[in-house]
Amino acid sequence: MINNKSIIICTYNEVGNISIAVQDIKKNIKNSEIILVDDNSTDGTINEINNTKNNNDIKIILRKKTRGLGSAFLRGLIESKEDYIGWIDTNMTYLTTKFSEMEKLLNEGQDIVILSRYVDGGKDERPILRSLTSKYLNLFCKILFRSKVKDFTSGMFLMKRNILNEVSVLGYGHGDFFIEFLYNVERKGFKIYELPYVQKKDLVPIKSKSAPNIIKFIHYGIKYIIRTVTSMFRGN
Repeated sequence: MINNKSIIICTYNEVGNISIAVQDIKKNIKNSEIILVDDNSTDGTINEINNTKNNNDIKIILRKKTRGLGSAFLRGLIESKEDYIGWIDTNMTYLTTKFSEMEKLLNEGQDIVILSRYVDGGKDERPILRSLTSKYLNLFCKILFRSKVKDFTSGMFLMKRNILNEVSVLGYGHGDFFIEFLYNVERKGFKIYELPYVQKKDLVPIKSKSAPNIIKFIHYGIKYIIRTVTSMFRGN
């Protein structure tokens, strides 16, 4: 059974790969609407989309005064209309080939399927600083939450809309918002399935989603840890 899907992508200055990302989604995720939330890109990202043929099925949301992955994702949720909702990073849409299997798992009874680097068959090929930091952050989350989930931070998923009837998305912050969301999804008893994937090295630098220097890298790390701890004391 093929279900209609809302696929959210969040952009900021990604002219180098946005066309490929949209092509991959259209090719590999059938029966899907694309919701693109852009944080006022200055490099021609939106012009690149507008110049693409057959872009009528792309819903573009332009945010001129607000930035942030968490709030962009929440805006995408608000605009979504289909029963299955997904998100994928625009520089990793080679993983759109995984979505047919993710959809099958939802049809078979899972509530949310997340792509995971830390289950059998998964791997992180990024530079050692980023890969080790991610690995140990996820281990910290798993121990703190007493969770079965191994990858809280890949962020790429496909889920059933009815999860949103019970779990709110607190749309602020960077990828830390997804840690809190998954924690509450698991806490409410929804079925989570982790599908392995290999995270390759970034082919195109993405300013909005990667730390451009060590100071910002540390800054994000501290924020992730604080949000992980405080999420345990916040009702959701």
